[in-house]
Amino acid sequence: MNDETKGRAVVILSGGLDSATCLGIADSLGYGVDALTFDYGQRHRREIDSANALAEHYNVRNHRVVPLDFLHVIGGSALTEADWSVPREGVNAQAIPSTYVPGRNLLFLALAASYAEVIGAHAIFIGVNALDYSGYPDCRPEFIDAVSRVFQVGTKMGVEGVAPRLETPLLSLTKAQIIQWGTSLGVPYELTTSCYEGGAVACGVCDSCRLRLYGFAEAGLTDPIPYQLSHSDL
Repeated sequence: MNDETKGRAVVILSGGLDSATCLGIADSLGYGVDALTFDYGQRHRREIDSANALAEHYNVRNHRVVPLDFLHVIGGSALTEADWSVPREGVNAQAIPSTYVPGRNLLFLALAASYAEVIGAHAIFIGVNALDYSGYPDCRPEFIDAVSRVFQVGTKMGVEGVAPRLETPLLSLTKAQIIQWGTSLGVPYELTTSCYEGGAVACGVCDSCRLRLYGFAEAGLTDPIPYQLSHSDL
């Protein structure tokens, strides 16, 4: 737990590489961190275990796992529908992929803002990235700008002129740059998971695994998590 030299921050912690990096950044900047993990019926539920491990590693003050089962009921995503195939053909930045979960980040940020008001947090960190996941409408700069405006006009803190800042430090970085930054901060990537399939060993071929592996390779580093194939075969 940090000494709160910059006050408190809420980190949206999925258990993946990007959110782990955000947690490391918030900690390094001197924030006292509270973390929110959302259980929305995702098939890659292993990430919740990873989020718990990361919160423990950083001695997070409060780590809450928030159930959002209704997202699973709504469906509409390869991440919540067991009979939908997880895409393995590579990322197409010109199309919204089937792994997009309708309204996910909008809901996450709304709940994070509510929690931030209750605890008086000065910032909310979310690991959205417009380069690697530019097909997701809720990972784009214009979405972040719009939500920041909502924080200012739709919350008591905002009306009083102290709305929590929406921090997106990874928004314009490549995966390699994210990994290099996190590595310099000592982020324990061995505790994270990224695979859409959600197995104990990453598949290595889903879009998320491909992006992660490419990022580590481009950064000149070895991914510390296990894969079903050897690194030389991926």
